[in-house]
Amino acid sequence: MAESIQSLDQLSQLKTAAAPDAPKHEKKVDKFNRAYATGKRKDAVARVWIKPGAGKVTVNSREVEVYFARPVLRMMIEQPFSVAARSGQYDVICTVAGGGLSGQAGAVRHGISKALTYFEPELRSVLKKGGFLTRDSRVVERKKYGKAKARRSFQFSKR
Repeated sequence: MAESIQSLDQLSQLKTAAAPDAPKHEKKVDKFNRAYATGKRKDAVARVWIKPGAGKVTVNSREVEVYFARPVLRMMIEQPFSVAARSGQYDVICTVAGGGLSGQAGAVRHGISKALTYFEPELRSVLKKGGFLTRDSRVVERKKYGKAKARRSFQFSKR
């Protein structure tokens, strides 16, 4: 330090001058007024577009009730809207590939959450507190040679 600080007032002035502002999140929409995001879970990848509408959800050109027949999976997809108090206000169009139905539902939920933050940046804190913006990085462990599965050994027999 070139100059020495003699009082606490000088220290507080130095601190306020050096502190950068928090990053400002801006609205990101395309020319059709849609927000786009990619969601991932296990091996599934979902491309999600949201736009203001009546709350219609389309997955791979099918209704959500047809594609995700289990009510638990549909509830997972609706979670970001219910936490943000935006149920029935956005239409969702998504394409999802890879993995099974559970992973695909998680990927769609992640994509919807990210797209909501792009459309309404003020919802970011609510969705982040709920854990919807964090990518769940748990994936299936690969099988190792000399093992029956990833970790299970073959049955041992003495004779």
